[in-house]
Amino acid sequence: MNNPQKFSFKNATDKIDYTFMNDYMFRAVLQENERVLKELTCSLLHLNPDYVETVTILNPIELGEAYDDKAFVLDIKVLLNNAAIINLEMQVANQDFWTDRSLSYLCSIFQNLKHGENYSQVKPAYHIGILNFSPFPNYPEFYATNKMMNIKKHYIYNDNFTLNVLDLTQIHLATDEDKEYKIDYWAKLFKTKTWEDLKMLTQNNTVFEEASETLYKLNQDDKVRYLCEMREEGQRILQTYQSLIRQRDEKLAQKDAVIADKNATIADKNAIIATKDATIADKDATIAALQAQLAAFQN
Repeated sequence: MNNPQKFSFKNATDKIDYTFMNDYMFRAVLQENERVLKELTCSLLHLNPDYVETVTILNPIELGEAYDDKAFVLDIKVLLNNAAIINLEMQVANQDFWTDRSLSYLCSIFQNLKHGENYSQVKPAYHIGILNFSPFPNYPEFYATNKMMNIKKHYIYNDNFTLNVLDLTQIHLATDEDKEYKIDYWAKLFKTKTWEDLKMLTQNNTVFEEASETLYKLNQDDKVRYLCEMREEGQRILQTYQSLIRQRDEKLAQKDAVIADKNATIADKNAIIATKDATIADKDATIAALQAQLAAFQN
């Protein structure tokens, strides 16, 4: 009989080819392992998993099958206990338009009334962005919860509309509450790059072990690996374009600064010339006045 541990992440070594930070792999693991999806969702929403009976993926994909443009954005929509809708997304590349995009996603799942239902039956909607960048660099926070709030009296306008951000670059800012629900451990799990580190992190935690086993299994699937590679290539191309655009903008800014300096220099010279012209005009006027006085005296 084959050793069941032979093909396990516990026997794997070195670098993980495709980690949870690959958004296709992230989605694949959550779709493949319902318990991991349930535990992660409950952790992020501060829920006791014992009270969650059903976790249903509303937009499943065929793992390993090529995706079209509509599936290119690999967010995962989850229906929890048939009572709340959660949109989960792993986003590694920095996006200046993230706040607009996340709001757009949240609005789309908030519109969840079916034919014949009334507004009292709307399901609470949550968009949870797991980001490898800080959307608000001036206000660093590990796990942020955002709701619509009155800006004068600070009361919540609607408690069914929530946008959460897990910033993987700010794990050191995890609060006691974050740690109580092991959100910091999930963040470390996502960022782990080697099998050795993964084994250390998952000790004595069956959920993290399951997540790691599923990650290992999917890393052995050639079709899944190919699509993970395609996602990484897409990210590289995007980052290259963004870098080229930044370089272009920097060069344009430098040229604008040079032109502005030249214009300022020209303006300064023109001002000096204008001052000299005014001085000459004053002198000419004085000479003209003296000449008039001389002419009057001679007459």
